[in-house]
Amino acid sequence: MPSPNKGENSLFVATKLSLGIALVILTIRGFAAMMRAVYPLTRSYFVTKMTFLKQVTLISNYWLGTMSNNNIRKSLVASALFGAFAMASTSVAADPLVELHKAGQQNIRAAVQSQEKINNIFDQSQELLAEYRQLVEQTENLKVYNDHVARLVADQDASLASLDKQIGTIEGTKQGIVPLMYRMIDTLEAFIKADMPIDLNKRLERIERLRAVMANSSVNTSEQYRLVLEAYQIEKDLGTALVTYTDKLNAGGQEITANYVYVGRVALLAMSLDEKHAWMWNKTSGQWEELGPEYLDYTKKAIRVAGKQAAPELLKLPVIAAE
Repeated sequence: MPSPNKGENSLFVATKLSLGIALVILTIRGFAAMMRAVYPLTRSYFVTKMTFLKQVTLISNYWLGTMSNNNIRKSLVASALFGAFAMASTSVAADPLVELHKAGQQNIRAAVQSQEKINNIFDQSQELLAEYRQLVEQTENLKVYNDHVARLVADQDASLASLDKQIGTIEGTKQGIVPLMYRMIDTLEAFIKADMPIDLNKRLERIERLRAVMANSSVNTSEQYRLVLEAYQIEKDLGTALVTYTDKLNAGGQEITANYVYVGRVALLAMSLDEKHAWMWNKTSGQWEELGPEYLDYTKKAIRVAGKQAAPELLKLPVIAAE
């Protein structure tokens, strides 16, 4: 079996050397990648790169120093191959840094977008909170208003029930009030005839109108009752009024025109148009009595004050003393 020559031995040794160097490079590259992941990006990158090159140089010098001078030329090929492996490993090791940097930028951009979304959600939540509070306040106001309206409706229902009850008894009320009004009219007529003859004809005419209204079918019961009460109110006001009017007077068997003045139901006086005679109604005798000349001026003043022709003043008038 022929023995290999020196050239073949050198090639075999170079091949083994290249394989060993490649294994060392792979081991060192893994260690360098781990170091770059631990240390800060920029600084760890340059430091790790410099350490890596120093280690590669030391290993290369060690292996090359052990080689014989005869194998130097062919070992240069292995050194070149080793340099190529070293450059390739450096290029490959730099790629994760770029990817890591890009990933960091993407994370920053994602964080900014997330913060913007959070801000938008917060603003929307504040708007919804304000709207919710406003709706709560409106709800409370509506609740109070609804309770108020409910009380009003309950009161109206009670009023309607009362009116329905009254309507149900209105026929009975009408049957009882009509006779009452006739009695009121008769009583008022009797009172006028028994009273002082203050504007007697006008008061008796009012009684006749009331009787005509009671017989009128177009006037409802409530209006009839109102007119009767109005007549009573007029008779009541005569007791406190100071009024003058002109009417006929039967004096001494002669009917003359005279000016009348009454001070409530205290005094009823009359004076001729020529202002030469004056009379007073005597409630006791039920007759007119002529006054003396000393009362002519006072009677004249009373007529002028009652007719709004003179300012009110203290009047001296004859009054029948109570027994």
